[in-house]
Amino acid sequence: MNVDLLLNMFKSDPGDPMTGCQWGLVLFVGMGMVTFVDETTSGTRGAGWGVEIAEERLAVRELIRRRVFQEVAEYNASTPPVFQGLVQPENTERVLNGYALRTPRRIDPEAQSALAIRAFEGNGFLVLVGERQVTDLDEEIELVLGTEVTFLKLVALVGG
Repeated sequence: MNVDLLLNMFKSDPGDPMTGCQWGLVLFVGMGMVTFVDETTSGTRGAGWGVEIAEERLAVRELIRRRVFQEVAEYNASTPPVFQGLVQPENTERVLNGYALRTPRRIDPEAQSALAIRAFEGNGFLVLVGERQVTDLDEEIELVLGTEVTFLKLVALVGG
């Protein structure tokens, strides 16, 4: 059942404490938690982190975009010396745990999202939903409770 259908089932008034509670409950029921996990072909697996997504289905392009926007927002909120994200921002240097910005600055989420989409299209990383690889940015995936989305970063072979 989609969120819109559920919302139409309840004629609630946000100002009314009784029906306002029903409204909040319906919104909560419609939300799902998606876990994003980073992995590399060398076997390194990062700790997963969750993002609430209200939609039941979402295109891979939008999943990548939301993931990038979330990590950029977290970085911009505190601007640590190293950005730990899906793809390398422009004017940065790769370091052990991410990307060091040559000049401290905020990262543009739109530009970073565009870099991530280009990286996906150029096989810079793969996206696995559960155990299934998705290859089309416009493919819509079903986001059931507990969906895990793995971003498998491809690591270049030394000497190859």
